[in-house]
Amino acid sequence: MSTATDPQPQTPQQQPPRPPQPATDPLLTLCLVIVGVLVLATAGYMCLAHPSLTGPIATVATVAGALAAAVGVAFAVRRR
Repeated sequence: MSTATDPQPQTPQQQPPRPPQPATDPLLTLCLVIVGVLVLATAGYMCLAHPSLTGPIATVATVAGALAAAVGVAFAVRRR
């Protein structure tokens, strides 16, 4: 005698909650700050020591600032 059993209703498997993303590494932040300060100090020295380079340095700094902002926004959106 064979008895048929009703199969258990299938429920979608719940995915385990994702662990919170780690905060920015303090060492990485420190390195970025040090590099930023060194680049600004070098640009300042070049402007003082070579006044003819002030225009091109300002142009490059403007473009670099916009590019850095765009990259920062891209990383911030990607982490969410």
